[in-house]
Parts: sequence; structure tokens; C-alpha cells
Amino acid sequence: MVTKTMDEQEEDLFEHYNYVADNGQEKLRIDKFLMDRIPNTSRNKIQIAAHNGNILVNKLKVKPNYKVKPKDIISIVLPYPLRELELKPQNIPVDIVYEDNELCIVNKAANTVVHPGYGNYDGTLVNALLYHFNNLPELPSDYFGRPGLVHRLDKHTTGLMVIAKTENTLTNLAKQFFDRTTQRRYQALVWGDFTEDKGTIDLYIGRSIKNRKLMIGYPNKDHGKHAVTHFKVIERFGYITLIECKLETGRTHQIRAHLKHIGHPLFNDLEYGGDKVLKGTSFTKYKQFVENCFRLFPGQALHAKSLGFHHPTLNKEVNFDSELPHYFLEVLNKWRRYTNSSTF
Repeated sequence: MVTKTMDEQEEDLFEHYNYVADNGQEKLRIDKFLMDRIPNTSRNKIQIAAHNGNILVNKLKVKPNYKVKPKDIISIVLPYPLRELELKPQNIPVDIVYEDNELCIVNKAANTVVHPGYGNYDGTLVNALLYHFNNLPELPSDYFGRPGLVHRLDKHTTGLMVIAKTENTLTNLAKQFFDRTTQRRYQALVWGDFTEDKGTIDLYIGRSIKNRKLMIGYPNKDHGKHAVTHFKVIERFGYITLIECKLETGRTHQIRAHLKHIGHPLFNDLEYGGDKVLKGTSFTKYKQFVENCFRLFPGQALHAKSLGFHHPTLNKEVNFDSELPHYFLEVLNKWRRYTNSSTF
């Protein structure tokens, strides 16, 4: 018996397979057992997964030579193989804030698609990184020919992403994202004021029946996937609020959908209704002020500010932080001046 789930998000890109060995299962090496059942994989990938603790039998980590027995409960986490157009290197500027032989940390700009897909065949972050990696003086010994993604960001969401250079690091990071041991914090500018200083949004989200491009909240797992976002207020501006969001899970549009659900859509979020004047006065001058702020943002006001994880080869926790984009800071300063000169 087999079940499979794939977290299909802008955040987490991995596949999780579960198997229960039949009653008549003959003893067989687990790498061979899994290779015969998982499509588009190889024994080498499975062995790397075992090396990183990504294969569990009856909830215990096993080595590639473990012999599967009847009724064994087997699970494995693998990086999701992006099956797309043939990737071509492109000399596109990319902001790399850290790099070593195993991985790099990039600060993704707005209006940048992470990887090629329908409607975006080139000019992506992956195309830029492929050019960068192929032009390094020395490549890692087990470089596998493409940037390795374990998470992604929306086109207009800015901020930090980790990119794997080797198969081992890619597999290791996939397990960390699956186990929810990474630390990811975002800053978001949202409509409305909060009655509390911090809180948690615990809500299933799934694709809207009316618009498949959007995610909405559901009461149970029948229509969505469990999603948890923790938030706290950083600065209040009366009609809008700057908050920090900490992800516990990584679902498609999680922050955007969660905040929309609780009545605080992201500032200038076209898809989720934040690109209109939702709070404030009816004065023409105020509306013009908000629209001027909208024009400074290329999209929703969301930035992946910090990222932390366990480095696969340095064997220690590493943490990275980034500044808000200049236009984001400019809008915050505009609201500070506005609130200081206004009475709510």
C-alpha cells in the first residue's frame, strides 16, 4: 500500500511517500524496494536520502542496506523533481548574500519568477543561478547540474531563499523543511489595525473553487491542507500595520491567504484584494496618498526577511537576515509622516 503527498507551494518543494510492506513481502534492501516504487528516481538518490535520515521504517532511521520485512511502515522525503522546459543559463544579475560549495543564499528581487513554467519560460532566478554556477572557477565534486530548490517565493515576494548546489545538500534541506525545523520570518504590511500584539492563525487552506489561482480558508482537511502562521505587530499606523510572520508550515500563498481570511489582506495585494483603499478616511487627499504608496510597490508588501537552518556540512545552525527593499522602507516612512500629522 502506498500514499503520497506533495507540498505544492511557493515555500516547500518536496515529496513525501508512505508505504506499508505486504504480508508476503520477501526480505529486500530498502533502496531497491523504494527504487522499484518511486517514479523518476535512482538508487543513488535513495541512498543519499538514507544518509540524511530521510528514510524511516517504523519511525526509525535506517541505512540503505536495511532489509524490508512484512508489515514494515516506510516513509521517505525527497526533493521534488521539477519537470519543466530545458533550462538555459542566462546572464541575469542576482543578489547572492552567502555562498559556499554546498549552497547559496539569494535575496530575491520583486518581479522575479523563481523557476521556468507556463508563461515564464526564461528570465527566472533559476536561469540566472545556472549561469552563475556554471561560471564558478570550481564546482563542487557532486554538483548535479542545476540549482536545487526546496522552497520558492511568489513573483512579487522579495527576500531570502536557500539554493542547494549538491544532491546531498538538496536532500538534507528537503528533510529540514519537511520536519519544520527551519526558521523563516517575513515582514508584511497589511490593512487594518490589530486588537492584539501577537497571535496564531491555524487554518486549513486550499485552492478556491471559483478561482484556482487563489487559496482560501477551509474548516477541515477535506478541502485544504493544515497551515499555521504566527504573527506579531512591529509598528502600527492606524489604518495599516507592519507585522512579522513566522511560518510553521509552508503552503501556497499561506501568509497572503491567512491574512486575507482574518480581514487583514496584504497592502497592494492584487489577487487577495489589498490593492484597494480598505481602511481610512473618505478624503480625496488620503486616497491619493494611498494610491501613491501603491505605485511604489511592484506587488504585495511581503518580504522574506530572515532564514535559518542547520548547515548540512558545517554541522551548525546558520542564520541570515536581509533589509527591506528600498521602496518598502520609503512607504513605511510615508506612513510614519502621515500618522504623525494626522489624528485618527
